Amino acid sequence: MQDLDKILSDIDQASFTSAEELELFRLKYLSKKGILTDLFSNLKEVAPELKKAYGQQVNAIKQAAEAKYGSLKDSFENSSKVTAALDLSLPASPSQLGSLHPITKVKKHLLSIFEAIGYQVAEGPEIEDDWHNFTALNFPENHPARDMQDTFFLANQNVDGGPFALRTHTSSVQVRIMETQQPPIRILAPGRVYRNEAISARAHCFFHQVEGLYIDKGVSFADLKQTLLHFAREMFGEKTKIRLRPSYFPFTEPSAEMDISCFFCNQEGCNICKHSGWVEILGCGMVDPEVLKNCNIDPNIYTGFAFGMGIERITMLKYQINDLRIFSENDIRFLKQFKSVQ
Repeated sequence: MQDLDKILSDIDQASFTSAEELELFRLKYLSKKGILTDLFSNLKEVAPELKKAYGQQVNAIKQAAEAKYGSLKDSFENSSKVTAALDLSLPASPSQLGSLHPITKVKKHLLSIFEAIGYQVAEGPEIEDDWHNFTALNFPENHPARDMQDTFFLANQNVDGGPFALRTHTSSVQVRIMETQQPPIRILAPGRVYRNEAISARAHCFFHQVEGLYIDKGVSFADLKQTLLHFAREMFGEKTKIRLRPSYFPFTEPSAEMDISCFFCNQEGCNICKHSGWVEILGCGMVDPEVLKNCNIDPNIYTGFAFGMGIERITMLKYQINDLRIFSENDIRFLKQFKSVQ
């Protein structure tokens, strides 16, 4: 029993200056080959009248050893953590830098070009009624022009009994602005649009558009051409040339499609421009007088022009990307390439 008292005294007086010394203490007393294991093994050799006192003393030794080890272990661990946190000589942890999606980069750049010449951004709903998506834009019911766009129609109908649909273009935003504002109007309508098309490297069921609208007194086709030339040179370089080819859109008359000079080959011919030296990027035209009438704007007083382009198309040209699907796949390997791209 005197030996037990000495062991308990040694435990109480034990002190440590490091976690290594504390670990030696644990091995000495609390491990499978430690002193406590031997003391419990010796219990069977103790005289019956002393077993109770012996057992109580051994338990007291165990509790003292565990308490000493537990308290000092926490102390050393906390001290280690604080030291590590305050060690200013440690190298900084590398941080992962994110980046804007290339679609967002091009959209911001595109908007800034037009905002610099007085255009304002306008937005509208992605679920549209027939009037704003088709009829007001000179798409009469059952008109063949509606077949130009494969539409996602929704089961629910609006209050007029017509169908709701996912908008096929952001021209619907232009209609909403013309209905609520009087000229002069100078807006950009960016947003996501939807068309029921097979997904491939060149087409998708959703994509992003930016459409522009300018209505005022005396607006001419020359104003449209100069505006688009300014945009092309700001986006693709000062040496960019444009050409306008006659086309057809129900809501503009006359209508045109605009090509830019191929900046990949300097118009010498390549796969991008199909060896023509020109790349198509957008459609445009003078706002049809019937559209102005539908929106309660007098076409005898006001004229205007409109244009629209796919942001993906511009992005693919700017960054030489050959597959439209990759924009929506969230492949981190693709997105990482744009960390330093302006």
